[in-house]
Amino acid sequence: MRKRRAEVIIPQTWLNRVRDQAMKAGGRVSPMAENARDVATHRIEDARVWAAPKLDQAAQSVEEQIAPIVSAFLSELARRIDVSTGTRRTRRRWPVVALLSGVAIGAAGVAMYRNNAQKWAETMRDSVRHTGADAGRWVGDKAEEVGEKADKAADEISGKMS
Repeated sequence: MRKRRAEVIIPQTWLNRVRDQAMKAGGRVSPMAENARDVATHRIEDARVWAAPKLDQAAQSVEEQIAPIVSAFLSELARRIDVSTGTRRTRRRWPVVALLSGVAIGAAGVAMYRNNAQKWAETMRDSVRHTGADAGRWVGDKAEEVGEKADKAADEISGKMS
């Protein structure tokens, strides 16, 4: 255990008091921001560890189960609409077109979902990297704002007194 020393610094002006308080607040907030960054990093890693096998399983499921069915369907559809067979079935044209459109939209949706999931993971990784620096910068900016307000208040007070 460390022994704490009590230092008593008595500021001479309001500005010094406000600056001292801002510095103390910055010292207290910085560890909390670092802790929040570390917790967020761990949670994102946990989410990635959980999500990676799920995405891989989904990809294999699509490849092994859905793709062969869609392929067989499209082959059968191609055989049915082939002009060389000589039979025309005009009644079934619109449902087939609607079904093909749905399959194409579904395939595009799966591709977009995988792409967006990857982009989301990269965005979260980048935001966690920048969170610690942003928190420190934010605390510094707030300390500067408080200092400027204290300067303005001190100027107003000194103007009223003279």
